[in-house]
Amino acid sequence: MLDYIPMTQAGYDKIRAEAERLENVEMPKIAEKIAAARAEGDLKENAEYHGQREAQGLLQAKINNLKSKLARAQIVDPSKLAKDEVVFGATVVVKDLDFGDEETFTLVGAGEEDYDAGKILVTSPLGQGLVGKKVGQFAEIAAPKGKIRFEILSIRFELE
Repeated sequence: MLDYIPMTQAGYDKIRAEAERLENVEMPKIAEKIAAARAEGDLKENAEYHGQREAQGLLQAKINNLKSKLARAQIVDPSKLAKDEVVFGATVVVKDLDFGDEETFTLVGAGEEDYDAGKILVTSPLGQGLVGKKVGQFAEIAAPKGKIRFEILSIRFELE
């Protein structure tokens, strides 16, 4: 696994905004709910108190995860990368050699993934299997159901 997380400035800003929102908006709301539940009396049998403490722990774990991503972020400028091979920021059209259908994937960084729209993490197994390939080359990617085989049909870069 990579020690750094590649992402664009937009992805970095999105993750930072989410971490700040959780820390400065959501966490104080939970703290208020904990204080209100604590005021109800006996904490041993206070389900609301225990539920809010658990929610606080889960939220803190999410904040820590986002901050970890930010700390390991490496801002990448896709305009400075190779244009003749699959790299970060590339939109690649592939042909599934087992089923014959075409699929389109865009390799993005953390905070920009949207699997329904075909935006996959460049650090994912699928993303890593495609990186470095050129048009006409083949990629074999290990999956739980077996190997997935793709032929690279085209590579393009979309400006945002």
